Amino acid sequence: MQASSINTDSYARVIANSKRVRWDIEDDVVRGRRFDLTKSFLPGGLSLAGELPFLQVGDRRLFSQIQGRSYAYVFGLVERFISAKVLEISREHWLGDQLALEALVLMTEEEIKHQALFRRLETLMEADMPAGYRPAAEPNAVAFAVLGKSTWAVLALTLHIELFTQVHYRAGIAAEADICELWRDVFLFHWKEESQHAVLDELEFLSADSRLTPAERDLAVGELIELVGAVDQILQAQAAADAAYFLGLANGTFTAAQRELVAATFLKAYRWQYIVSGMLQTRFPKVLFATLSPEQVNRVNDAIVPLLSAAPVEPSRIVETA
Repeated sequence: MQASSINTDSYARVIANSKRVRWDIEDDVVRGRRFDLTKSFLPGGLSLAGELPFLQVGDRRLFSQIQGRSYAYVFGLVERFISAKVLEISREHWLGDQLALEALVLMTEEEIKHQALFRRLETLMEADMPAGYRPAAEPNAVAFAVLGKSTWAVLALTLHIELFTQVHYRAGIAAEADICELWRDVFLFHWKEESQHAVLDELEFLSADSRLTPAERDLAVGELIELVGAVDQILQAQAAADAAYFLGLANGTFTAAQRELVAATFLKAYRWQYIVSGMLQTRFPKVLFATLSPEQVNRVNDAIVPLLSAAPVEPSRIVETA
């Protein structure tokens, strides 16, 4: 399929930016370092550790570090299906716009690199953190399930994911974010490439949308809602596993109510990080809702609104809403 001249220019800019910001896992990100266990891994704007005032300083740090370990796991998981889908849709450009093809091939290469980055981080954390951490889902099983949905639904989910990495980047570089420097660099370098990917996601999503009949789009909206629900199920399972891991390691002694609040805050933080933060950005709902009928917008909102309670008290500090 031939891209328009406007889209061709966008693909060309993505290629140029991608080559300009290209980085290496060992030489640029890790640089021979290990994670600093005297520091938090995720900033408070993401971990929501500050919403548990009864935690001691060390336990608040542990709360964040466990979330950092799950951050690497979750992104390694989602980028498995993203790279596969991008490779699949690149065929639309095989005999068409070669700049579009090059941009998507570069994106696939970078997403595979991101998987390798997060596996590397998991290895470092596994070596230095206590035994007992448990991932909640198997990446290939998740990828097979996601890739069984329509391209429209998968690309909508992918755009959402790659936009909320920009929220994470802003949180990670905030002046008040006293976090491990290696983690700060993970946010930085991941964002450099994901910000380019979001441009491609939008182009390809709109292209896929242009080929749908109204009936097909209506089915795809249902699939997107199902995918968000599936993501939430993974987050619920991971939050429960991480809460149990935390409570087995924490130094503090907690009441039954506090233990329940720890588990609830893990889930709130994960919903905030991986679902709500993307929906509160202007760009994702603007792109998505422009393709939908009022009834379809209501369906999406009905599915998302129950999750919005996961937003922290002051989300505007790190979410761009204008």
